[in-house]
Amino acid sequence: MSVRRVMGAEVEYGISVSGQPTANPMVASSQVVNAYASATVRARRARWDFEEESPLRDARGFDMSRQVADQSQLTDEDLGLANVILTNGARLYVDHAHPEYSSPEVTNPLDLVRWDKAGELVMLDATRRAATLPGEPQILLYKNNTDNKGASYGAHENYLMSRATPFADIVRHLTPFFVSRQVVCGAGRVGLRQDGHDHGFQISQRADFFEVEVGLETTLKRPIINTRDEPHADPERHRRLHVIIGDANLAEMSTYLKAGTTALVLAMIEDRFLDRDLSVEGPVSALKKVSHDPTCRALITVGDGRKMTAVQLQMEYLELSRKYCEDRYGSDIDEQTADVLSRWESVLTRLERDPAECARELDWVAKLKLLQRYRDRDGLDWDAPVLHLIDLQYADIRPEKGLYHRLVRLGQIDRLLDDETVEQAMHEPPTDTRAYFRGQCLSRYPEQVAAASWDSVIFDLPGRESLQRVPTTDPLRGTREHVGELLDNSPTAQALVAALTH
Repeated sequence: MSVRRVMGAEVEYGISVSGQPTANPMVASSQVVNAYASATVRARRARWDFEEESPLRDARGFDMSRQVADQSQLTDEDLGLANVILTNGARLYVDHAHPEYSSPEVTNPLDLVRWDKAGELVMLDATRRAATLPGEPQILLYKNNTDNKGASYGAHENYLMSRATPFADIVRHLTPFFVSRQVVCGAGRVGLRQDGHDHGFQISQRADFFEVEVGLETTLKRPIINTRDEPHADPERHRRLHVIIGDANLAEMSTYLKAGTTALVLAMIEDRFLDRDLSVEGPVSALKKVSHDPTCRALITVGDGRKMTAVQLQMEYLELSRKYCEDRYGSDIDEQTADVLSRWESVLTRLERDPAECARELDWVAKLKLLQRYRDRDGLDWDAPVLHLIDLQYADIRPEKGLYHRLVRLGQIDRLLDDETVEQAMHEPPTDTRAYFRGQCLSRYPEQVAAASWDSVIFDLPGRESLQRVPTTDPLRGTREHVGELLDNSPTAQALVAALTH
């Protein structure tokens, strides 16, 4: 495979209530999700189907006991929090204290950017609708990963992989890649350590919150490699690699390279192409060391004893990726894979020369450049409170307030997509995954869809005593090519289910 594989993103947004610093974030998050659902979901609201979820199943071959699991890990329980499935195939819900947008399944990095950016527009629309409710204060959302008071919230990626790939191979080859990947996709952060108490600027918002190399947890003892084995697909054929170590990106290029480069490395792992020992000595401490050095000069030790920077380690993966693509595809390499390779090389070359050259593409560099202007103008040290405010304002999703959006308007951030393309993805699903079937069912038969999940759509049909579950365990079926004609020829949900069951 190339950069094309089934993938998706989940982003928990930072939340605050204007003028109410002690407001309950769970209540505020519910107001945001419910406001959007009330205004956009026609007829009945389909519930989320938790039946097939198994968050405590570990890829290392066992299930964690529910008695010892942290409450945050029990994502298969319906806590009664706001939860809605969108016509674009995504899920919008409250994940404990944060509103979360989980993108629909897509098949390539550019589509991941598109439906992830659509999530920003969904969240923006949701806050605006919540603000119209009588007597309610303004709720603010930030696409970031920490409140700088010791709490962190996630920006996760998901990649479908072959079940035949030994998990030990995934751990061995992905750990050094994730340790070094932050130089390409870090979001940047003012403050060091979990509570941001130490002064300075670092590359990643999440790096300081990781404590172990491998594990099942996502909120406590966060691991570089997460072992949750919940494929949302045929478990005999697939596993879903649940990546919790990335930052929430606003820059489209950061997201594009984050997904594209990871997809290439996964392809090499599946094909057993990687033959170099790139293991990192002390991965958890190395992760923090890399993050704390925005000059990208910090040295880490790899398995063969060499010392190199994170950028140089990424260049090793780039070199292997180029060889892999030449070996497997030759001149037949697809356009997007070639584009990812080219942009990856360009970014790494400039990061090694001078990270400031990547300010048009990478979040952390754009943010650092912005902060440095204030520091130079006003003679500020990194302990200046205003720098923390600027950091937060970069992540504000409001176009009229967010500093990222201001940089875009000024032509100082490169984009991959236009506004119309992203806005369309707010309501329309990808056409080449099962998300198409899910989204179209919600759009065409809103009264009859009782529930849905990643791997099922459940109908409540007149005259049927029981609910009718349509399984969607293959992420690459249920596409427009596969079911478009069937949907067009099914004016009702009854006709659709009848056609599917005969």
